[in-house]
Amino acid sequence: MTARGVVDPVLARLQDALGHRFRRPVLLTQALTHRSATPPNNERLEFLGDALLNFAVAAALFDARPDDDEGDLSRLRAALVRETSLAEVARELGLAEALRLGGGERKSGGFRRDSILADALEALIASVYLDAGLEAALGVCRHLFTPRLQRLPAAAALKDAKTRLQEWLQARGRARPQYRVLREQGPAHRRRFQVRCEAPDGRAADAEADSRKAAEQQAAAVLLAQLEGDDA
Repeated sequence: MTARGVVDPVLARLQDALGHRFRRPVLLTQALTHRSATPPNNERLEFLGDALLNFAVAAALFDARPDDDEGDLSRLRAALVRETSLAEVARELGLAEALRLGGGERKSGGFRRDSILADALEALIASVYLDAGLEAALGVCRHLFTPRLQRLPAAAALKDAKTRLQEWLQARGRARPQYRVLREQGPAHRRRFQVRCEAPDGRAADAEADSRKAAEQQAAAVLLAQLEGDDA
């Protein structure tokens, strides 16, 4: 609502997309208020929303994937609630248009930032809980995430490249691959890492990325593709 009691069309569209009409609009406003703007902001709501969302997704996965073990369920949940996924949901809701940001964040394009969008989505779920209770919050989570849950691949496909490579080698009685940094270059804030991943038989693959972890994952993916090709 605006100061004159007129419904803000942006907030009206957001509530329609969310599937929930707020009885206490102040909760909606707080959920959309970044810490860079006038308080009260959405930081405390993020904390509560994160817990609610993780529970809702875990419960949905538990029911939908009866044959998956704990590790598989954890990977699937992580895929659904990671920052990039939450930011994607937020954009589909039109949440970016409704965000309340401070002047600096507005100028720097904060409404496009994944972290800000993901945090606001979590805060929004918490605000639904405070407005209408647990079942309403869980209903919103189901509304937002059930289509994504249904599109999830098999849990094995979500394993990272290093895990898949190690499992591939272990299944054939081979030792774990070895990783070593070949080169680091660039200033501290723009460091580049070149990493080599080497299998026990001497086959190796190199990759370069902005972090050692990312470079290791890329090198593992390349080496695994080579080994699988040879094994075909």
